[in-house]
Amino acid sequence: MKIGEVCLFTNDVIRLSNFYKMLFDIDNGSNDKIHQFIISEETTLTVYNDGTERKTNAQNICIAFTVEDIEFQSKRLKAFGVKIVEPPTLRPWGAKNMSFLDPDNNLIVFRCFPE
Repeated sequence: MKIGEVCLFTNDVIRLSNFYKMLFDIDNGSNDKIHQFIISEETTLTVYNDGTERKTNAQNICIAFTVEDIEFQSKRLKAFGVKIVEPPTLRPWGAKNMSFLDPDNNLIVFRCFPE
C-alpha cells in the first residue's frame, strides 16, 4: 500500500494552486477554480474547493518535501516573498529542515539529508 493523494482543501483554488505551481516550477495547464492536480506522479497533490467555507489554517497539517539543495530553495522562496517560519536548520537525526507557510497558512517543510 502507498499514499495515493494528498489533497489541500481551500476557499481559493487558483491562489493556492498558483503558489504550489511556483513552488515546484510546474505548469499544469489548468486555471480551474474548483479542482487542480499539481503533482501527478506516484502521489498526487490536489487543491480542491468542495464548497465548504474554510477558516485560515482550520486544520493541523504539515506537508514535508525532500529537496536536494535546501539553501538554494530558501533563497528562492525568500525572493518570491514567502514567509519563512524557520530557516534551514540541522536536526539531531541528520536532516536539514526549513519551514514556511503557504497562502492558506498550512505549514510546509522542505528537508534534505546532507551526507
